[in-house]
Amino acid sequence: MNDTSTALITGGSAGLGRAVALALAERGWQVIITGRNAAPLERVAAKANGITTCQGDVTDAGHRERLRGEIASRGRLDLLLNNASALGPSPMPTLARYPEAELTTVFATNVLAPLALISALLEPVSRAGGAIVNVSSDAAVEAYAGWGGYGAAKAALDHATAVLAVEHPRLSVYAFDPGDMRTAMHQAAFPGEDISDRPEPETVVPALLRLLDTRPASGRYRAANLLTTAASS
Repeated sequence: MNDTSTALITGGSAGLGRAVALALAERGWQVIITGRNAAPLERVAAKANGITTCQGDVTDAGHRERLRGEIASRGRLDLLLNNASALGPSPMPTLARYPEAELTTVFATNVLAPLALISALLEPVSRAGGAIVNVSSDAAVEAYAGWGGYGAAKAALDHATAVLAVEHPRLSVYAFDPGDMRTAMHQAAFPGEDISDRPEPETVVPALLRLLDTRPASGRYRAANLLTTAASS
């Protein structure tokens, strides 16, 4: 049995997923990152010891089965970070004109895939006393024009996270809202605009690490609040 803490991070090639992977590797964790494109995954893995890649799309059942096998070979899972997300079309359409096929993709990536992965990996993460973290958004709780598809999907993920916590009271289950970040996905949401005023994903990592270190009650947590609590303690 492997005694080293192990994490699986979806969407691990860029943005918050990349930043968390590197931070956990620095802590001595074994980190598995997954994403659709091999080259950026390998670039992340080359930056730190302890990071391995598993290329694929989380909406694909075959890929999820490969991830389940990878975790089974490790013997434990201390963190499942469902970070992979789909924004939808850019520029972002109003709900009344949202293409059905695009909306289906958004829900498949942001809701169905995380739930399927949780189902596949619930046993090892429960056995390790681990945590499940589903990356949310303020668009899940606020109504922003153009954000209806993405926000509705994240709201569904939030609710599913809350139900999972009720059904598994001994498990740490979190919806984590990182806030605005300077990422490629956020740039796609604002095509042609300057988003350099948004914080880098690395600035959010301490909030997520605090969540993992302190293990509060399962629920929905905003990075800004976790960082404020940390600064005042």
